[in-house]
Amino acid sequence: MPEHNDKNPEPVVLYEVREGVALVTLNRPEYHNAQNSRMTYALDAAFRRACDDDGVKVIVLRGAGKHFSSGHDIGTPGRDVDQSFERTSLWYDHVDKPGGEFLYAREQEVYLGMCRRWREMPKPTIAMVQGACIAGGLMLAWVCDLIIASDDAYFADPVVRMGIPGVEYFAHVHELNARIAKEFLFLGERMPAARALQMGMLNRVVPRAELERETLDIAGRIAQMPRLGLQLSKQAVNNAEDLMGKRSSMDMAFGLHHFAHAHNELVSGDRLGGYDARAMARSQRREGA
Repeated sequence: MPEHNDKNPEPVVLYEVREGVALVTLNRPEYHNAQNSRMTYALDAAFRRACDDDGVKVIVLRGAGKHFSSGHDIGTPGRDVDQSFERTSLWYDHVDKPGGEFLYAREQEVYLGMCRRWREMPKPTIAMVQGACIAGGLMLAWVCDLIIASDDAYFADPVVRMGIPGVEYFAHVHELNARIAKEFLFLGERMPAARALQMGMLNRVVPRAELERETLDIAGRIAQMPRLGLQLSKQAVNNAEDLMGKRSSMDMAFGLHHFAHAHNELVSGDRLGGYDARAMARSQRREGA
């Protein structure tokens, strides 16, 4: 069954294949591709479809409209955190669970669990990023093997404002060196594409008008390589990252993340420390980041 967004009959994730390259498109442009559960599960289904298709050699993830993704849905009319979905892992349903168990079970499934599975897809993946790539948007870009960004792209993880130590897929210290990761988190400000490239988080930065052409050109060149060679190379690099502590540091950070949620709820009655999507957007604009 296709997944639909709130006011538009179009699917929330689009899928097409061009010459061995699967194009997976986040399609809630009216909400800057904020990720509700419908989108997350539809994205998982699209990735599975691409992995199952022997004709697909490379997967490109992109966002419709002005922005790649503004992050997790914390305030649109389509926010569906209280709804049940057909789960893709063995974690039980989070709905109606008490206290901190509610978010812990949900985010083990839809955030940490799915992102880890997507990182391990046996085909090369490329994130094509324009405009905003914020918080949960970082998670989608970071699971990809390559990131190609437009020169107007920017990156931010502002959730420390909520008292929370970064997003659930905590790859900050593997995407950036430790001091830059701390700056990125402590300030919560936007990092422009040029600096993200300098810090090693991106592969290429190109003019907005050339973003799709450049990304598809790179994808096409990768698609000429042997499938098994690509898969084994990806597996080797991913395993090396895990030996350097990537997976274990994520487990540690995920526990701290949920301690912060529980603390917020005890202190203020709100898991997000009183922030919604508009408040987060205002905080970024106010600081002129």
